[in-house]
Amino acid sequence: MNEIQLERVDFELGKSFKLFSPRLRNTFLWHYHPEIELVYVQADAGIRHVGTHISTYTQSDLVFIGSNIPHLNFDYRLRSDYHQIVIQLRTDFLGEAISISPEFSAIRQLFKKADQGIAFTGETKAIVGEKLAKLGQLNSYKQLIELMDIFNLLAHASDVEILNTNQSSKHFILKDKIRMGAIYEYIDANFHQKPDVNVVAAKVHLTTAAFCRYFKRQTNMTFTNFVNQYRIERAKNLLMQGNNVTETCYAIGFESLSYFNKLFNKIVGQNPSDFKRNYSGKVL
Repeated sequence: MNEIQLERVDFELGKSFKLFSPRLRNTFLWHYHPEIELVYVQADAGIRHVGTHISTYTQSDLVFIGSNIPHLNFDYRLRSDYHQIVIQLRTDFLGEAISISPEFSAIRQLFKKADQGIAFTGETKAIVGEKLAKLGQLNSYKQLIELMDIFNLLAHASDVEILNTNQSSKHFILKDKIRMGAIYEYIDANFHQKPDVNVVAAKVHLTTAAFCRYFKRQTNMTFTNFVNQYRIERAKNLLMQGNNVTETCYAIGFESLSYFNKLFNKIVGQNPSDFKRNYSGKVL
């Protein structure tokens, strides 16, 4: 049984942050680390899984993740080419300056909000993406100055989404690393084959009734509803990659096209055909 992995982050001597471009799309890396992380991904369509939040991103994603929030690597299962930029900050980033300097008050609030995970969209995502792409061309000092400008921009942005509104979810997941890591990995491996609540309950050594109570307390959803939402997010991903509605329906494990359309409409707010057509017509 796999547990959530604690990622060890190594920093270069004399640097308070790490800048790199990982490529892990064939690895299910459900992990956490004490370091705060800013992630920017350019890809056609991918899955965003931060804490108990699961959703789809299109063409690019910009997410700020606080200390010890469990998350899946953002390039997991990406099919086409992509580019990813990750910034990881030391736990004592800038020492006490952020905590006590009034000039950093907005950034201080941003770091607090990051404890729930924050996704940025629109103009903010585009501007920050361009800035991050140029960081590698600067020396360490100028990188730090530019990074503070980026955080200031994010701190004053309005095009944001808080990913985990339940403050207790992070602590609950971390308290029970083995169970939640095994559950998410089982769902990911079997979402297209009718995941069995009895099987996953046995995997984490709970009775089915106890597992259902546990899972509902953890995610605020029943196991069936969570799996359906996960399937629909995968369906959105496939549709955005050019698959048609019928092949998408069967690829994620539904045997009835009419039921797939009904469930998709219930969760997304539009039917799969409209979603695919609207996505194809967007300029993001």
